[in-house]
Amino acid sequence: MSPTDELLRIEGIRKVFPGVVALDGVDFDLRRGEVHVLLGENGAGKSTLIKTLSGAHRPDDGRILFDGTEVRIDGAQDAERLGIATIYQEFNLVPDLTVAENIFLGRQPRRFGMIDRKRMEADAAALLEQVGVAVSPRAQVRELGIARLQMVEIAKALSLRARVLIMDEPTAVLTSEEVETLFAIVRRLRADGVGIVFITHHLEEIAALGDRVTVIRDGRSVGQVPASTTQDELVRLMVGRSIDQQYPRERTDAGPPLLAVDKLTRAGVFHEVSFRVRAGEVVGVAGLVGAGRTEVARAIFGADPYDQGTVQVSGRELRRHDVVAAVGAGMGLVPEDRKGQGLVLDASVEANLGLATLRSATRAGLVDGAAQHRAAARMAAQLGVRMAGLGQQVRTLSGGNQQKVVIGKWLLADTKVLILDEPTRGIDVGAKVEIYQLINALTAAGAAVLMISSDLPEVLGMSDRVLVMAHGRIVGELSSDQATQDAVMALAVTTPSTESSIELETNRGR
Repeated sequence: MSPTDELLRIEGIRKVFPGVVALDGVDFDLRRGEVHVLLGENGAGKSTLIKTLSGAHRPDDGRILFDGTEVRIDGAQDAERLGIATIYQEFNLVPDLTVAENIFLGRQPRRFGMIDRKRMEADAAALLEQVGVAVSPRAQVRELGIARLQMVEIAKALSLRARVLIMDEPTAVLTSEEVETLFAIVRRLRADGVGIVFITHHLEEIAALGDRVTVIRDGRSVGQVPASTTQDELVRLMVGRSIDQQYPRERTDAGPPLLAVDKLTRAGVFHEVSFRVRAGEVVGVAGLVGAGRTEVARAIFGADPYDQGTVQVSGRELRRHDVVAAVGAGMGLVPEDRKGQGLVLDASVEANLGLATLRSATRAGLVDGAAQHRAAARMAAQLGVRMAGLGQQVRTLSGGNQQKVVIGKWLLADTKVLILDEPTRGIDVGAKVEIYQLINALTAAGAAVLMISSDLPEVLGMSDRVLVMAHGRIVGELSSDQATQDAVMALAVTTPSTESSIELETNRGR
């Protein structure tokens, strides 16, 4: 490598938080026109490292060189001046602003001293077209789903014309078509000489897109290997052990229906959705972004209203739009947006684990704090939550450990029906297997699991049956033997003109 090829170098970076050594002498380098994959378990230090590069954290030791010159990055403006742009896994967008306002926040084009809104919206539209997302520049960000938020973040980064682009789990919520669009953008940027730091837990993406891989474990860089390295070796470097089975589904004999959804309808969103989920069964829900999967899950749980239809748990019909009734009947929801909807970020691990059992642990207006503490400690140990202690603020945990806390609160509540919406989004392969084993434990104990996922191999590997949604309808049902990627995608792209002709003779799991 010529010295002029090196764009960025990190040497011996160390960062300590109270009770936690997040980075312990990490080395990393990035060349022009390269995709350098940063790989590691949740909690390994990846997020801390990229926040150090983006100016969110100041390192306690070590140095950063840019174009061969040592630099200090004390804030986001320093990073931006150097040409470093970061797309975070958890979005950095203002919900009450429009898409165009978010893309050019702080950098709005001006005319005669006033914001040139026409030009801003035209430029935003061009960027949105470039990333292949059909969103109006005038749409409010709060109206967008997770996948479209991700594409807006990418458009925002492209608007910065960055020399270094850091992408943290950019494909986690994208469909296969959207992933290919993103990869085309990344390859074009690489050809233009942009250095790209790419963080992913989808190991198959590494060989498809990467040039080199640096593996971080427990805050240290433990190896740098070519992107052609086998997945088994990458997993061994990442978690320090081999993983024999990626989708360890343990099927049990299904019992009676625990969740029965009949003709659930919400005008313009979903129409006559009907299915059953039996005790001991995992039913997967697949479909393209915008098919209505999350909307149906939230309606079943009572978080959103619906116009017609019924939801029954253990034969008992639930009141519409009533989360308390759903929880009381033994239902839980792990939402796709764990930070925005699944956690109280400023509360402790203990408080979050106890959220679903707070009502039952209260007598005469007083909470049995000792019992809640013991239960939280037991669950945190059972799930292997990596933390400084139960009092640690949950926002400071890694994404995988936050997800364990979200699931753990429902396990403590002795949930009969658990709805999982993107349960392993942004989670490393080791933590994924741990969550799959939790699913096995739930179904072995007689619970019913409804799992929504954009990760098609996950749906196929962990589901006993697969429901496919398109345009707000269930357009097909496949047994585990029938479910293949081709079969699922053939149904997922069903058009409105043909979907009405599809009838399910199986009555969806009766």
